[in-house]
Amino acid sequence: MTRFSLTGLFRGVLLLAGLTFLCALASCIEDDITTSPADQPEFSTDSLMMGAMFTDVDNPTFSFRVYNRHSKVLNISSIHFKSGNSVFRMNVDGLAGKSFSDIEIRPNDSIYVFVAATLPPNGSFKPTEVSDIIEFVTNGVTREVVVTAEGTDVERLYAITLTDDTRWEADRPRQIFDSLVVAPGTTLTIAPGTRLYFHDGAYMNIHGTLITQGEPGRPVEFTGDRTGNVVTDISFDLMSRQWEGLYFSSTARDCRMDYTEVRNTWTGLTVDSTGVTPTPVLTLANCRLRNAAYNVLNASHTTIHAYATEFAEAGYGTVSLTGGDYRFIGCTFSNYYLFSAIMGPLLHLSHVTPPDPEDETATSDAPLLKAEITNCILYGSGADMLPGDLTDTQVTVTRTLLRSDGEDDDHFIDCLWNQDPLFLTIRNDYLFDYRLKPESPAIGQALPGFETLCGDRDFYGATRTSASLGAYEPAQP
Repeated sequence: MTRFSLTGLFRGVLLLAGLTFLCALASCIEDDITTSPADQPEFSTDSLMMGAMFTDVDNPTFSFRVYNRHSKVLNISSIHFKSGNSVFRMNVDGLAGKSFSDIEIRPNDSIYVFVAATLPPNGSFKPTEVSDIIEFVTNGVTREVVVTAEGTDVERLYAITLTDDTRWEADRPRQIFDSLVVAPGTTLTIAPGTRLYFHDGAYMNIHGTLITQGEPGRPVEFTGDRTGNVVTDISFDLMSRQWEGLYFSSTARDCRMDYTEVRNTWTGLTVDSTGVTPTPVLTLANCRLRNAAYNVLNASHTTIHAYATEFAEAGYGTVSLTGGDYRFIGCTFSNYYLFSAIMGPLLHLSHVTPPDPEDETATSDAPLLKAEITNCILYGSGADMLPGDLTDTQVTVTRTLLRSDGEDDDHFIDCLWNQDPLFLTIRNDYLFDYRLKPESPAIGQALPGFETLCGDRDFYGATRTSASLGAYEPAQP
């Protein structure tokens, strides 16, 4: 005969009742939704600025948060675009669409709203503002978040090779897919204010001549084609590895880049084995080369002159030179690269002394490296220069500020040793501005006689009046 305990049965009933009560209590908590018009959501922003975008393609997604700061569940009865026919689209708490009903946010919790857009062509290469309003209706009260973007039509070029002399005006931005090639004997001239956007994996090969004619306030720009932010506070504009870079081959001649910015690359500018020529293969004046995974400038056995140019932010050191003939006047070399440990010095010099006759790997018969570095700044993370001992080389460093603690000699002449130039750069705030603070020791220290080479205005348009070291005039207080 089966026996059972009344006491055990009673305990089971109590347990079941307790579980039922807890479930009911939880249900009550879940159902405790505020209906007070005073209880409203809060937003991380009331104006979502999505910035510049290309038309007719999917663009980056932006987001903001919606908070419930109250002690009860907040039911948002409607989330929708006010226009009713928006070019924008949303994802709310994991659901995609353009309108949503009865979205609940638990007490002291939040949800994300993601916004994306495919902007229609506007028939103009000038930015056209597009906007809409996201309405949140909660307990009979409507709150708004304004969404704004600028759409620009763009000329898309796929694996293009220029075989005739060509001039590109600033009448349209150009997006490069795969490659842009300037054939031997061909000149590409790029007018002030022109913007070239390179897609992932794209590159530019110069076998002929490249002339960029940027001006203060109207630079020529070579950059990646991604817009928006990687995460909340980090713009894609700070990211390297978005496209390959510019490659000047052995047949390139008489290239000149004025007031030009090259950024977001794997390899920056590469100038390869043109031979040492009587005139520069490449002249850089008032340029900014920055944000490269390797170097912003890598040159081998060539001739380059650089005036008032910034070389900054590179994973393997900013500039690497092997053999050749180089001149750097009034340039700024610095490196606070964000996304990996910095693996090289600001300026790396190779093939500066004759190879060891017993070194079987030393096979180069090319002329040794010759370099003049005057009125410059070398200051940043890592070493300033390798080699640091320039004895028996053809390298001179004159009236230049260095982070290193050293002494003048026959190759380091009248230098400012172990001094902070006081850049405006604040790495932790993602601010990379290499202009000088008003109290910088580099102000007024430049040797005279090079003003015409550097131009009468710096990249930012400031008139050169202070004879400062480096590429820039001091920032105004």
